Amino acid sequence: MTQTVLVTGSSGFVGRQLVPALRDAGWTVRAACRDPNAISAMDGVEAVALPDLAEPVDWAPLLNGVSHVVHLAGVAHVPVTEEDERYERINTESVASLAAAAKGSVERIVLMSSVRAQVGLSSDQPIVETDTPEPTDPYGRSKLAAEKALKESGVDYTILRPAVVYGPGVKGNIASLASLARTPMPLPFDGLKNRRSLLAIENLIEAVKLVLTAEAARNETFLVADSEPISVAGLVSAMREGLGRQPALVGMPLGAVKRIMKSFGREADWDRISGNFMIDSSKLRGIGWEPKVETRDGIMRMMAAEGATTKL
Repeated sequence: MTQTVLVTGSSGFVGRQLVPALRDAGWTVRAACRDPNAISAMDGVEAVALPDLAEPVDWAPLLNGVSHVVHLAGVAHVPVTEEDERYERINTESVASLAAAAKGSVERIVLMSSVRAQVGLSSDQPIVETDTPEPTDPYGRSKLAAEKALKESGVDYTILRPAVVYGPGVKGNIASLASLARTPMPLPFDGLKNRRSLLAIENLIEAVKLVLTAEAARNETFLVADSEPISVAGLVSAMREGLGRQPALVGMPLGAVKRIMKSFGREADWDRISGNFMIDSSKLRGIGWEPKVETRDGIMRMMAAEGATTKL
């Protein structure tokens, strides 16, 4: 019998690719987002409106007939003056209310959390699930609090803590770096040999498909990242090679690179690219997940796809 999965945040970067992937895997999908018209019409997918998560939500209509939930909806960037309150309402309280409404009827909730629930912007040691969570900002703290609420709800769950996700249409820090890679100028990143884990959207989708039903994933938390980390120099090189260009990276003292980024108002981005951030996903691989896309190949394909789109 076909089962129905509710996917919240279906029109977002991950949701747009997860919904058809689950449909193709045999699920009936109830795709919930703020604007159902943003969901492409397809057999096996029901587009529905997702209420504003900053307000109390009546989850009953969305959960009616649903056996599983993938909760993607949330907020990652809000004004500093509002961040604690909005992160708590949207990222934490909505998960608690969803879990309460799902208890007794839903077989499993898969919560898309974040590695930021566990650690800050860098780590000198490989990151593993057994590390004591030490989020460093309101976003990470709200995600960790959401995990706690879900664990205490009594509903079967799986929590995924992904690395930064990339793929065509990505936004945020990867998009900013891609914009730099598209410029014709040489970039002073040759000395950035630090290693950082990323996650291909395809690999994340395979993780979700696995943990939705795998018994070994029941009531577990997993870090998710590509097999091998990549240096910032390697990342920018792959971006430019994906565009059919030479890497054109030059060496420069790291202090000078930091000053250049500060002069462009990008000092905050320095913290995101200058340190190590290596994630160990062996726990998830141990239950059968295999990240088939390697970071370098995935980044090159992403840039090639976006370059082709730009030319059309």
